[in-house]
Amino acid sequence: MKDKVVVCAYHNVGYRCLEELLRQGADVRLVFSHEDSPGEEIWFQSVCGLAARHGIPCLTSSINAPENREILAELSPDFLLSFYYRNMITPEVLSLAGRGALNMHGSYLPKYRGRVPVNWAVIKGETSTGVTLHYMVEKPDAGEIVDQERVEIAFEDTAFDVFNKVTEAAVEVLRRSWPQLIEGSAPRIPMDLKAGNYCGGRRPEDGRIDWNLSAVEIYNLVRGVTHPYPGAFTTLAGQKLLVWQAFPVEGTGGPGRVVSTQPLLVGTGSGLLEIRRLQFEGKTELCAADFVAATPCHGALFT
Repeated sequence: MKDKVVVCAYHNVGYRCLEELLRQGADVRLVFSHEDSPGEEIWFQSVCGLAARHGIPCLTSSINAPENREILAELSPDFLLSFYYRNMITPEVLSLAGRGALNMHGSYLPKYRGRVPVNWAVIKGETSTGVTLHYMVEKPDAGEIVDQERVEIAFEDTAFDVFNKVTEAAVEVLRRSWPQLIEGSAPRIPMDLKAGNYCGGRRPEDGRIDWNLSAVEIYNLVRGVTHPYPGAFTTLAGQKLLVWQAFPVEGTGGPGRVVSTQPLLVGTGSGLLEIRRLQFEGKTELCAADFVAATPCHGALFT
């Protein structure tokens, strides 16, 4: 008799991992996901749609809700698997999985425990990150590790590029780990939390550019929150200005001061930032050449 599986999933990692479980013949009895937020750009695949195509019930209410705990207790799943599910799952719910509750986290744990790990890794200028399949415990991203896969972060990669790499790595980890979990032969490696770090979530307002930082640090912020994320921003003449693409170059200039418009170069705490694509909030996104043609800004100050 097959092990009964409940999956909590959202986003592309959730979609692809659920797809891989089904490819391997897992007996997925129930899926928990999320309603799409009207304020969020929905560029990823629908977990609920995938579940529906396979005739699997999909609930978007919290798995921690009392009525859902009752459903799980009656179902008595062997495994509870979480793939980019956004709610912390309570210990009471985790305990309902007879053979274990596991999560696929988007970093090479114990580094970047917590929220939006891919964005943080890019913003912090990391050259690699990864995915980790681990057991869930009360403390977030702290349980024993089953398997991990590293991915490279190239200097030109955006967070979207890295997220796509992480998605593929997650599928690979699940592909090789699921048979071991079923057989009972999967590793359980204790996690050394002291060797890592924890990061909180990010809000759109956290994208404000501090021009006193170095050009490389600002560049990392820009590529860490560019499309499809809310974007890095500054202010010009009292208007919010979103910076979607940039690159650090050598040179000097006062922090935030436009020192050239061909190309568009802005001074920072160390080096210059060449801005390549930008837009005033609510206006059309433009390449730098079209922007400066419409908005003369040589000598202007970004704040």
